[in-house]
Amino acid sequence: MGHKNLLTFVAHVGYFTYMEVKDMAKTATVRARIEPTLKEDVEKLFKKMGLSSTEAINLFYRQVKLRNGLPFNVVIPNKTTEKVFKDTDANRYLIRCEDADDMFDKLGI
Repeated sequence: MGHKNLLTFVAHVGYFTYMEVKDMAKTATVRARIEPTLKEDVEKLFKKMGLSSTEAINLFYRQVKLRNGLPFNVVIPNKTTEKVFKDTDANRYLIRCEDADDMFDKLGI
């Protein structure tokens, strides 16, 4: 089996750059169970971005390592946020706007 090149992306102020690491001899396997429709939907997005699932997983792992944590916030909503979610899901307290100008007028900005 030949060596595979590993293509890594690094985010720099909103832009992605990449470097190629040649002759990566060692690999490890990651196995995970995932909801089939979620997998299909996400793989379609990866394809649009020119990424395989393996490349996306490598990107995720490298970002976790780079940031020393998840590359996004994971939070549990507080009571106020939970109430807003429930209200908006039930179509309560919504303000409809015709366009951005109307929204800014209603917000007073």
